[in-house]
Amino acid sequence: MTPRDASEPFGSRWSDLDRPPLNVGALRRGLVREGSLWSQVDVVQRTGSTNSDLAARAAEGRAGEGAVLVAEEQTAGRGRLDRRWTAPARSGLFFSVLLTPREVPVARWGWLPLLTGVAVATGLSRAAGVDTALKWPNDVLVTVGGEERKAGGILAEGAGDGGVVIGVGINVSLRADELPVPTAGSLALAGAVSTDRDPLLRGMLRALEDWYGRWRAAGGDPAGCGLQETYAAGCATLGRMVRAELPGERSVVGEAVAVDGDGRLVLATEAGVQEPVGAGDVVHLRPA
Repeated sequence: MTPRDASEPFGSRWSDLDRPPLNVGALRRGLVREGSLWSQVDVVQRTGSTNSDLAARAAEGRAGEGAVLVAEEQTAGRGRLDRRWTAPARSGLFFSVLLTPREVPVARWGWLPLLTGVAVATGLSRAAGVDTALKWPNDVLVTVGGEERKAGGILAEGAGDGGVVIGVGINVSLRADELPVPTAGSLALAGAVSTDRDPLLRGMLRALEDWYGRWRAAGGDPAGCGLQETYAAGCATLGRMVRAELPGERSVVGEAVAVDGDGRLVLATEAGVQEPVGAGDVVHLRPA
């Protein structure tokens, strides 16, 4: 049983014993240490958006590179295209990190959400024992009852001068009757061997630290650090027919054949051309 944090009210923290609170003290001991990327770890009981909160802290000088902000409940979380992301308290992991890769050319910063996806998939595979796949550019997929379901998402946003806040939301113990939409899933529904959020969070952050260090040491070169190859190997979008809904109400249909050096999804269209897509919403049209 996770020890109670005396700084928090007792009653509300144990309203659902299947969903114990995070142990912030243990998280700090495991992550914030000499030589680590992670400089501070804070857990709040409830907030609108960890991305917005961490960006505000950075602007006020209260957070630097490696700051981690976790919410037990997020009421106004955002996905791409300003989609809402909400879930019951302590049913998932909702956190943001602040990174300042100033030695990497800004043109390569588009790889950060893809890098985070690789780290999330790596950490969950190790800590939860569940197979995950990545849908370009920012969804984390699991298999529930033979069907592909979205269990998480990633959102990167600029934060002040030279900073990027990356938000991650993962459905951990969400039950079938709690799913917001039929296409959603969770680690529990996918048969995870563990839904203990403390080791899951540590696993994802350690994997993120590892991949971010490799990418930064390579000057952001995704091929040089192995990121491009690893992302492609775990990307469920490649090899499928997809429809990319682009800004300006334009769409492109084609087979997803590659992720290029800029992190763009390359589509081979029926017109016989290869079109790179750098932004937009991608719909899988058929299984791989």
